[in-house]
Amino acid sequence: MQKKNYQKRVIEIIDILEKEYSDARTALTFRSPLELLVSTVLSAQCTDERVNKVTRDLFRKYRSAKDYAQVDLAELEEYIRPTGFFRNKAKSIKSFSATLVERFNGEVPASLGDLLSLPGIGRKTANVVLSEAFGIPGVVVDTHVLRLTKLIGLSKNTDPTKVEFDLMEIVPKEKWRLFSNHLILHGRAICIARRPRHQDCKIVDLCEEGIRWKKENL
Repeated sequence: MQKKNYQKRVIEIIDILEKEYSDARTALTFRSPLELLVSTVLSAQCTDERVNKVTRDLFRKYRSAKDYAQVDLAELEEYIRPTGFFRNKAKSIKSFSATLVERFNGEVPASLGDLLSLPGIGRKTANVVLSEAFGIPGVVVDTHVLRLTKLIGLSKNTDPTKVEFDLMEIVPKEKWRLFSNHLILHGRAICIARRPRHQDCKIVDLCEEGIRWKKENL
């Protein structure tokens, strides 16, 4: 399929999903770029709801990158234990916080390159922070976006970075953040991995997997 055909289909999908999910923002609760960075790290393999419960107390106690950099590792582990993989997450938070203090005066940088230079921070997390905290367009490729992009037929790649670049080519830049959030919400509500609700999907006729399902079942 030519690029312009992909773009046309994406616009149709965006129009539909914008009506279905009008409030397409991250569900993570934060008041600063640092809080969002910490929350996004904690959200790996954990629900946003649980992360928000943990950070409610965490953010009262630790308010700056210096606080996280200096906290005893075991103490931080106990605070974030309910999010799972807490040892690795605690090490990551302490490590990138120390780098923020050393290189960025304790502030989270508003640059993709600078964010990626932080220990343990990948493109997905960096794009979440840029989009949600700084309003800088970015395509977030999490497990939902990766899965739905393949099912819909917008990219043949399986590597998240390659999928990100594929989507950047066909999704209007001003829609990058919303498109990622829309796919995430749609993946949670309708296009569920183990039990997709094709019959309730509003973009079924624009999705390669949906079209196959209709041919087999209707």
